Amino acid sequence: MAWIPYIESEQASGILTELYDEYSDNAGSLDHILRIHSLNPRSMKDHAELYSHLMRGPSPLSRIQREMIAVAVSAENECFY
Repeated sequence: MAWIPYIESEQASGILTELYDEYSDNAGSLDHILRIHSLNPRSMKDHAELYSHLMRGPSPLSRIQREMIAVAVSAENECFY
């Protein structure tokens, strides 16, 4: 059960439907970290863009190094990654 309420994809409309479609995987699943932004679609878009920039944008760190940092932080926070 989610601690933060969110709008299910079946109840989404307008821009939220577009964002669900854009950020869902091929099976139609949306990461929980994005789903919690459903009450504020702009924050969902901003979160996804920030993540994309941090993980894929210009950086002195390689993609592998960035992924390793993300795994280490997730493990420290006892989060599934």
